[in-house]
Amino acid sequence: MSKHEEIINHIMMLKAGTKISVRSIANKLEVSEGTAYRAIKECDKLGLVTTIPRVGTIKIDKVEKKNIEVLTYGEIVSIIDGNILGGKNGIDKTLNKFVIGAMTAEAMIKYISPGSLTIVGNREDAQKLSLLNNSAVLITGGFGCSDEIKRLADEKELPVISSNYDTFTIASIINKAISENLIKKDIILVEDIMNDNPQCLKYDDPVKKLKKYLKISDIHKLPVVNKNKKVMGIINFKGLGDEIESEDIIGNFINEEPLIVDCKTTVAYAAHIMGWKNINMCLVVDNSKRLIGTIGQKEIFGAIRYALSQPQAGETIEDMILKNFEYSYTEDGMHFYGKIVSEMLEPLGAASWNSLGMLLSTAATMTLKNKNNINVSVDSISNYFMKPVQMDSSINIYTRVIDFGGFFAKVEVEMVNDDGEDIARSILSAKILKIQ
Repeated sequence: MSKHEEIINHIMMLKAGTKISVRSIANKLEVSEGTAYRAIKECDKLGLVTTIPRVGTIKIDKVEKKNIEVLTYGEIVSIIDGNILGGKNGIDKTLNKFVIGAMTAEAMIKYISPGSLTIVGNREDAQKLSLLNNSAVLITGGFGCSDEIKRLADEKELPVISSNYDTFTIASIINKAISENLIKKDIILVEDIMNDNPQCLKYDDPVKKLKKYLKISDIHKLPVVNKNKKVMGIINFKGLGDEIESEDIIGNFINEEPLIVDCKTTVAYAAHIMGWKNINMCLVVDNSKRLIGTIGQKEIFGAIRYALSQPQAGETIEDMILKNFEYSYTEDGMHFYGKIVSEMLEPLGAASWNSLGMLLSTAATMTLKNKNNINVSVDSISNYFMKPVQMDSSINIYTRVIDFGGFFAKVEVEMVNDDGEDIARSILSAKILKIQ
């Protein structure tokens, strides 16, 4: 095991909330500070540590994708530019809700619950009440707190945070952060779905280890790595002949170039590349090109089904525009109808080219996705023309599937006003992702 891997394994075993520094890691494991720094940076990319202003780098528990809509106290500190006055050991805990303490302490008690964050001013009675009921405290106006509150926060392992912002500003900032996190929950990364204990073959191993896999019907290909787990290629068993010499090594039978991504690649991108190249396995590597996982079509389509099943709690720009449109089905496509809203305007007052283009492409992809419940990856869009449209103008979008094959499909999109005059027209080509 290399020093780099040893540091990462050491950090993985630390308790959540443990403070980490380059110097402490270097001294404890007897490595150079440069090696420690690079390993800590990789742990940050892997989601094992986080850096919090005025606190430093700490070990955190990796949050599963299904819980990404929650926030930690550490994230709250970052987004409000806060300062931790006490309870640093609880900074990685997640919070359930927010309570604004704009009432008497007696009235507050029924709103405070364990795992919440109470937003108050310089009211020590409210701060103490919150901590005693297992709720963290956020003090507005840049005020501090007493030593008694700090000791209680350390004892409860619940942070007391101070911020210079007022209560309204803090509530607005936090609400925006929650909305952004709810949108991000739909962005599934390769690390969320990959098989992190993949089967593989060693390049220098004797070929007899390869022969046992030829008898397993559900394994069609395996990655080949060297002694340091760096990817050398892929062996596709379907491409092997019957004659395999016993004195050969496995590396001589590599017959396929691998598709390689890192763990932060989005599943949408991986699905597009796998579909475009018509391959069913993708290798996941770290910064040193070492194999850390694999993803296949089963994982890809499982992620797609998961994303489609999730409620859209955060509102994107597309959501803001499309909520003003209704649609119906036609014989060979769909009909969308609605109005141009203020979110779609450019500075001069007409609908922007980007907004109209988004409407055209979204209508086309929705038409394909609703056809036999398929999933698609957009390949190209050709816009023939586009005219200015005023705010509050009613428009109609008609889509028509003009080509639908085994792997590709094409949709023609036409946008007209209420008088039937043409506004825009385009053709979208998409790759069909088949769920097997």
